[in-house]
Amino acid sequence: MTTGSADSPATLYGPVSAVFGSAALLAAVFAGFLGLAIPLLFGSLAVTFALLGLARGLHRGQCAIGLVTGSLSVLYPIFLTASLAA
Repeated sequence: MTTGSADSPATLYGPVSAVFGSAALLAAVFAGFLGLAIPLLFGSLAVTFALLGLARGLHRGQCAIGLVTGSLSVLYPIFLTASLAA
């Protein structure tokens, strides 16, 4: 079912997206102290790696976690900024 060899860099898409997503969500919670750039950068990287991993079909659970946490961490600062500006 999986494509590619076990030594392929594509096998790291799931774990990397989960780590980036978790770090981005944590940074989004502390966006007032860290700024908005870190959660947006890490969140977009998590979403990108998660989509690449889901396309390859490797580590689908970790890719799903990375996709959810990454997208939440990208959307949270946007909604926070929009609510404070209004």
